[in-house]
Amino acid sequence: MASDPISAPASAPELAVSQLVSSALTRSAIFLVVTINPGDENRAAVLSFCADLSGVVRAVGFRDIEGAVSCIMGIGSEGWDRLFGSPRPAELHSFREFRSGPRHAVSTPGDLIFHIRAKRMDLCFELATQILARLAGVVTTVDEVQAFRYFDQRDLLGFVDGTENPTGAAAADAVFIRDEDPAFAGGSYVIVQKYLHNLDAWNSISTEAQENIIGRTKVADIELSDSVKPTYAHNALTVIEEGGREIKILRDNMPFGSPGHGEFGTYFIGYSRSPRTIEQMLENMFIGRPPGNYDRILDFSTPVTGSLFFVPTGTFLDDVSPDQPPTVAASVETSVSGGPSMNGSLGIGSLKGEDSYE
Repeated sequence: MASDPISAPASAPELAVSQLVSSALTRSAIFLVVTINPGDENRAAVLSFCADLSGVVRAVGFRDIEGAVSCIMGIGSEGWDRLFGSPRPAELHSFREFRSGPRHAVSTPGDLIFHIRAKRMDLCFELATQILARLAGVVTTVDEVQAFRYFDQRDLLGFVDGTENPTGAAAADAVFIRDEDPAFAGGSYVIVQKYLHNLDAWNSISTEAQENIIGRTKVADIELSDSVKPTYAHNALTVIEEGGREIKILRDNMPFGSPGHGEFGTYFIGYSRSPRTIEQMLENMFIGRPPGNYDRILDFSTPVTGSLFFVPTGTFLDDVSPDQPPTVAASVETSVSGGPSMNGSLGIGSLKGEDSYE
């Protein structure tokens, strides 16, 4: 498994090398979400595979060094309890659902996610095949999406997606845990949702109406000025500020679809230093900011999955032993009580561990 050049700070228990969370976007991706089958033998098999994943990625990637093959592995809350118990990443918990009227951000099962990326789909396909071959009978696939870049980074709604992604040091600061959870420094959180679009309804409205919903021009991808942008615009509701500073996430959204089945969608995948950032975005979208001022894109797009995972460092995965005994699982999900506050504050503070919502 390739690793990100960003390393954990010296305050971590050891110098840990992060997974390739903040690497460049690729043309192709496969998203695999699986659950671990019952039985101690299946737990042991997954633990064994954790340490072997980097070798599998290297073997596939070496066949085309220019193909930029990588795989990010994340672990869900129940999967973590079963595999590792405690200690747990401080903010790992089940996906938080949001519901208001017909709008529902659903929570769906997922113990592990494999975010497979490459410049070519055949390389993604080969790596996914090798991973599932190693885990045959051990896990059950609950969702698989083969996704692609669409023209000039557009989604199937016709708009450029991911324009405001941070880069370089800003991306690392946005996605990697630091001193706020030193035992898991260098790790990250990832939230995924599979959205299905009603393109017939979307294409029936004017370009101007679409631009007001997204908050950007469709052709040139220029953000609408605040003087004309509606407060319900997607990019207005997903801007999260704390202490006068915008808190960024890293999106690697990808389109997918099956024209023959009338399926068109976007796979949302957002990496962040704290899941509270994306949870606040979802609350704004589905509930509204203020309540009722919801994201109008949800009149045309429906999420059918929703999961939260912790992304440990590559060092952590490489060091996993299949013989490690089960540990005591945490009895309380540490951050369930710490969701976004109704006043819009994430409680992140300086992202050094302060928590403002008791």
